[in-house]
Amino acid sequence: MILDAVLALGMLLSTATELRFPGVPIGPGEILLVFWLALMLVREIFRRGPPLTPALSQLLIFWLLFAVALSVGTLAGYVIGDKHDPDLFLHDILAYPLLVAVSCLSVVEPCARDRLHRVAWLLAGFGSASLALLVAVAWELIAITAIDPWYWDRFRGWSANPMQLAFLCAVLALLALYLADAATRTSERIAALACAILPIYVGRLTKSDSVTVMLVTATPIFLALKLWGWLFAFGPKLTLRPALAWIVVLALPLLLISGIPLRTLIAGQVEQMAKGVSKENGESSKEAELRFQVWSAGISRGMESGMLGLGPGPHLEIPDVLVAARRLEILPKYVETPQINGTANFEAHNTPVDLFTQGGLIAVLSFIWILTTAFFNTYKARLAGLTTFLCGVTVFGFANLIIRQPLFWFTIALCLVSSAATNGTRSRLGIRFPRHSEA
Repeated sequence: MILDAVLALGMLLSTATELRFPGVPIGPGEILLVFWLALMLVREIFRRGPPLTPALSQLLIFWLLFAVALSVGTLAGYVIGDKHDPDLFLHDILAYPLLVAVSCLSVVEPCARDRLHRVAWLLAGFGSASLALLVAVAWELIAITAIDPWYWDRFRGWSANPMQLAFLCAVLALLALYLADAATRTSERIAALACAILPIYVGRLTKSDSVTVMLVTATPIFLALKLWGWLFAFGPKLTLRPALAWIVVLALPLLLISGIPLRTLIAGQVEQMAKGVSKENGESSKEAELRFQVWSAGISRGMESGMLGLGPGPHLEIPDVLVAARRLEILPKYVETPQINGTANFEAHNTPVDLFTQGGLIAVLSFIWILTTAFFNTYKARLAGLTTFLCGVTVFGFANLIIRQPLFWFTIALCLVSSAATNGTRSRLGIRFPRHSEA
C-alpha cells in the first residue's frame, strides 16, 4: 500500500513543475518516482526477477523500437547539421529512461492489475484533494506565495503552464469515469463520480480547449461502448440492459426522422454552446491557425531528415509572430514560448508530429502500435470506462505532447494489464472483472 501511495503521489506531483528546484528539471514528483523505482527494484531483486508477462513484453518492445528511432534520428540530425538546444536535448535524454523504468515496473507481477487499480483509486483521491487546494487558491480563500497560480487569466496551479494542469485534470476526470464503470458497489460508484467534479471544474479554469474537446469526445465513445456491450450481453433470460439497448437501436431511426424539424434549432444551440466554452475575442481561431502552422513546420522538419527524425528535444523555430509579440511584450495569453536563444527550441505540441520530428516514421509507428495494443486489451476485457480513458487521453495528445508524462504511461500500463486473467471472478479488492462474453 505504501508503494502504491508513493507512485500515485509521484505521478500527481510530476505535473507540479513550479515546485521543481531552480535550474534543474527535478522536483517532488521526480524524487518520489525515483524513490518508488528504488523500492520496486529491491523488491524484484529479492523476488528473483519479474516474469516476462505480455504487458511487460509489449512495453519492452516499444521502448526498444523507440530507442532505436531516437538513436537513428540523432545520427540523422548530426549528418544534416541540425542545430538544437543542448539543454532540452539533455532533458529528454534524462526523462525517457525514467519513463521506461516507471512504465515497465508498473506492469511486473504479481497482481499487477489489482495493484494498478489501487493506484488508480489513490490517484483519484489525492488528485481531488490537490485540486481542492487549488480551487481554494482560485477563490482567494488561501494564498500560496511561493508560486503564481495564474498565467494571464488562465489557471495553472503549481504547473509551469496551464496545459500541464489541463492534462492532469483530463486524466483525473477520465480515471474517475473508469473507476465508476468498474465499481461493483453503489458507494464506490458515487465516490468515483465525485472525484470527477473538481477535475472538470479546474480543467475549465485552465481555459484549455483540449479539455473541452476531450470531454465532448469521451462522452459519446463511452455511451456507444456501453450500448454495444449491452446489445450482445445475452444470457438464459433477456435482462433489462440488453432489452433497453435493443429498444434504443430500433427506435433510433424514428428519433432521427422526427428530429429533422429541430435540426436548425439544435444547430443554433450548439453554436452558442461552442462560443461559450471557447476562448474569447477570436483567440481560438488564432490558436488553431498557429497550431496548424507549427504542425506543418514539424512535418516538414521530419521530412527533411528523410523520415528518420532529428533526435530528442524540440527542433522547430519559434514562429515569427510569437517572436515579434514577445519583443513587443504583447504575447498572446493562450500560448507560452521558450526563451529566444538562437536555437530551434519550439515543439509542435502534437504528440505524433513531435515524435515524427524526433524519431521519424519508426517512432510514430511504434507509438501507434502501443496505442492499438492497449486499445485491444481494454476491448478484450470489456471495460468501456477504461477504453474511453485511453481514447480521451489519445485525443488530448493530438493537441499536446504527452509522451513525456508519467500519467500517460500509467494509462498505457493500466490498459495493457486490463485483460489479464479476466475470468469472471472477484479480485482481492472485490472488483469483479467480466468474462469476454459479458458486457
